[in-house]
Amino acid sequence: MKQATIIGAFSLLFILGFASIGHSQEMDRDKLKSLIESRNFIFKAQSVSPQGMASRQLTSEYDVKLFSDTVITYLPYFGRAYTPPAPGEEGGFRFTSTSFQYKVKEKKKGGWDIHIQPADTKDVRQLFLSITESGYASLQVMSNNRQPISFYGYIAAR
Repeated sequence: MKQATIIGAFSLLFILGFASIGHSQEMDRDKLKSLIESRNFIFKAQSVSPQGMASRQLTSEYDVKLFSDTVITYLPYFGRAYTPPAPGEEGGFRFTSTSFQYKVKEKKKGGWDIHIQPADTKDVRQLFLSITESGYASLQVMSNNRQPISFYGYIAAR
């Protein structure tokens, strides 16, 4: 048990270390707060952690673009799918939603939790985005047909 805890701690440090390499400039807290409140930012994914699998760095650009009235998601998927994609559909999470709920909750110790619930997608049920005051973020995607998956990266202005 102790060994598993140590391995988990080193894995988290490893992921956060790589996340900081690609995002060397931290964002100003006031600017970040303004982007979040205006629903006008991009989550840029740098690594992925599928449930029950090893974390891996992403070598291509994947993101979630948030506009005041639209969410555009372009993310890969690794893990167990309960229902295979229909013929002609791509894997991963690739969708545009114009009907969604957006709830922001400021954390007591700084940062924000954002809950996005698209109403016009078949597969994705919820997106949970947790953002630090310096702009680093983790995204958990909950699906109707697949295991949950987490992404780590940072917030950028559009």
